[in-house]
Order: sequence, then structure tokens, then C-alpha cells
Amino acid sequence: MAHYDVFNGDADGIISLVQLRLSEPRKSELVTGRKRDIKLLGRVEAGEGDSVTVLDISMRSNAEDLGRILSAGASVFYVDHHNASNMAEHSNLSAIIDTSPEMCTAMLVDDYLGGAHRAWAVTAAFGDNFPKLAKRKAEGLALKLDRLERLGMLVNYNGYGGSIDDLLYHPADLYHELAAFDTPMDFLNENKAVFDALEAGYEADLLKASHADVIDQTETGHIITLPDSAGSRRISGVYGNQLAQDNPKRAHAILTAQDGGYLVSIRAPLNNRTGADALALQFETGGGRSAAAGINHLPEADLGRFIQAFRAAY
Repeated sequence: MAHYDVFNGDADGIISLVQLRLSEPRKSELVTGRKRDIKLLGRVEAGEGDSVTVLDISMRSNAEDLGRILSAGASVFYVDHHNASNMAEHSNLSAIIDTSPEMCTAMLVDDYLGGAHRAWAVTAAFGDNFPKLAKRKAEGLALKLDRLERLGMLVNYNGYGGSIDDLLYHPADLYHELAAFDTPMDFLNENKAVFDALEAGYEADLLKASHADVIDQTETGHIITLPDSAGSRRISGVYGNQLAQDNPKRAHAILTAQDGGYLVSIRAPLNNRTGADALALQFETGGGRSAAAGINHLPEADLGRFIQAFRAAY
């Protein structure tokens, strides 16, 4: 019998698994990828007697392969906060799905574990751009929130890219680095090399992103473009998060040039964290959640249509 741990390569996915395996250690095959690589169940060949844990990837985007795995006789534990569409029902499926605008997968895992590793969950919430949620869950705990916020952001930053080659660390490797420590504070104290490498990459990429071109701007919406480079692809998501924090009444779209089009990150206004997924789903490779979504490839020919749709949404 085999077990598979399937998880998004961002802060929310990685740290959700860190919490689970600290509480429930088990030998598993890790299945993950960059943040936008979400159809991960297609890589899982599980059958009768096998088990699969799935964290922070859309059930909607993985519905066909989820059905295949369940029909083959494997049991699945699924935790997520993305658009699930019509959630599957099967005797072998145990699911915790909450698409509330102020919820992340790591906090669903935190609830499931009864707060056993709350500091890790707080770190993930910061990384997934839920600072209010992180601070609320940290109340009464002696935590240095600024350090956890920085760590969460850097782990999230590492997940963005056009391919695995763009990333500073493979998400499975970064998971192993984090999971070696009971708390994020222990990691920060004892694994400075990994933290410093992530921070150096982030600062260099952020400096370049600060010179982005603005292609459309209103009082309620802001669209910018970044050049075709690994650094642009790495910084696009967390830069969008930063812009959202700095301008909470405004929606943002970060378009990173790629062959024949753009990689798109969408952030709904922080004071109304809705509509990002509905906007992204108007385009063939779009998906995400109500507060933050993306389009894996927006053809150049669809740029005008995207700007119009973005304006209509926000």
C-alpha cells in the first residue's frame, strides 16, 4: 500500500503538509510543483488500498483525476479553499472545503489538528496574503509576527515561476527544509542559509518589479506588465499581494510577458475580496479563488478583452 502527499508548491500548500506530517508522520511519495501547477492528481496512480492526501489545489481543476483515483479504490483526504464547483461525493473521500474569502488551507488544517502547530498555520496565512486571519489566530501567543510574516511571504515567493527551473528551491525540497523543525521560529534560528537565499532573491526581483509598466489604471483597478524573465515570474504573485496591501480599495493584475502572451496574477481589492476567480475563469487557462486568481497563459490577442473584463469586474 502506498501513500501520496499532493500539495500546492506555495506557502499554503507546503505549510499545510508540514503541519499534518508533524502531527501524523508517515512515509509518502510527494507530488507537487510550482504554484500554478495545480492539476497534480494527474500524476497520481493510486489504487485499491492506497491513500492520498490532497492540499491546496482546486477540486474543480482535478475533478476527473479525483474520480479516477476514487474509482480505483484509493482513499482520499482533501483539504482546500479554492473553487470546488460541484464537490465529488464518494465513500472513499473525506473532504474539508471552505471557499470563504478570509480562509486558507493551512488554517483549515490547523482547525483539523486542534491548533497543534498554530505558529506554522499563522506563517502560511501571512504567506497566502491573509494578514488579518494570521493576526487573529496568533492572538494570545508569544510570536514575533513580523518574522513569521516575512518567512511566509518568502516561502510563497518561491512557488511562483513559469517552470520549476525558475524557482530557487523545488517545493518538495523546501518542504523538507521546513518540516525538519517543530516551529517556524526553530527554522528561522537554525536554517539561516535557506532563509537568506530566499530573501536575497526576493529583494533583487522586487527591485526590478518596481519599474513595471502600467498599461491600464482607474481609481478601482490597476494593471501592470513585467518583462519576460525568471525574476518577473518569481515576483509576480507576491508583488501583487504587496500592491493589494498598499492599496486595499483597488484591484490589481500583474501581467508577465511570455511567449505569445502573458502569465496573469489577479488580486481582488482587500476591502472586497471577491470576483478574482470569476474573472480568471472567463479565460481558458484561468482559475483560483475569489480573492486571488490567475491565468496561466493569456494570448496577446486577448489582452484587450482581458482589460475590458477586468474593468467590468472592478
